[in-house]
Amino acid sequence: MPTAEITEASLPTTLPVVRIVPSRGWLKLDLASLWKHRELLYFLIWREIKVRYKQTALGAAWALLQPLLTMLIFTLFFGRLAKMPSDGVPYSIFAFTGLVPWTFFANAMSLSSNSLVNSSNLITKVYFPRLSIPIASALSGLLDLVIAFSFVIVMMLYYRMSFTWKCAFIPLFVLLAAATALGVGFWLSALNVKYRDVRHTVPFLVQFWMFATPIVYPTSLLHEPWRTIYGLNPMVGVVEGFRWSLLGSSARPGPMLAVSCASALFLLVSGAYYFRRVERGFADLI
Repeated sequence: MPTAEITEASLPTTLPVVRIVPSRGWLKLDLASLWKHRELLYFLIWREIKVRYKQTALGAAWALLQPLLTMLIFTLFFGRLAKMPSDGVPYSIFAFTGLVPWTFFANAMSLSSNSLVNSSNLITKVYFPRLSIPIASALSGLLDLVIAFSFVIVMMLYYRMSFTWKCAFIPLFVLLAAATALGVGFWLSALNVKYRDVRHTVPFLVQFWMFATPIVYPTSLLHEPWRTIYGLNPMVGVVEGFRWSLLGSSARPGPMLAVSCASALFLLVSGAYYFRRVERGFADLI
């Protein structure tokens, strides 16, 4: 039986060397590593979607029922009883166009804040870019956003509202909402590893943030410069942008949107750098 003979010439002349050393100080974001592991990110997103609706009776229908039922409650109490203004459009679609991006943001923030703790077995066994975990949790909600947004189109057809060129800006406002959710998610997920009581504060933060966002009321109730300052809440620019694009019920966001974009960018960059700063201790603390 012939045998293979290994000679010195058949061996590779150079072998790849990976050096693992303790990290110190502030680390670079290493976006190249995220791109290199993009296939892993895809599977993490798919895992989040499957786990969310596994063994549920209604499945993905919850993506529509959640904002729809909330819209009905808001329409009854704020639209009918409190007579809240809605910029000249029916209050139901006014509230729903605000709830669609808000629900995406709130769910993305909640899921990403608990993502590291929920993935403790994965973190302690395999090395990969840890930023992938909160990113996957946040972006998995885009499917829910698409499902809920389809009902916005149905409502616009019911109320005989026309689609204009402004609708082309919708993806930009979705991107702004995603950036805000990721920024907050980076901060909360990293803090939650060390301080587990963070998960108890997230529901309160979601409720407080919702009423600090113009979902049940229009920003036209505010006058300048307070309306622009109000844009420090990034979701103000998102909600008002949705209504401007779809309903034409508000003035062009303008300076307020610029402030919201700057605020979202600050949250995203600072959250990512803080995440990378404390990432070295995740496996020990989690």
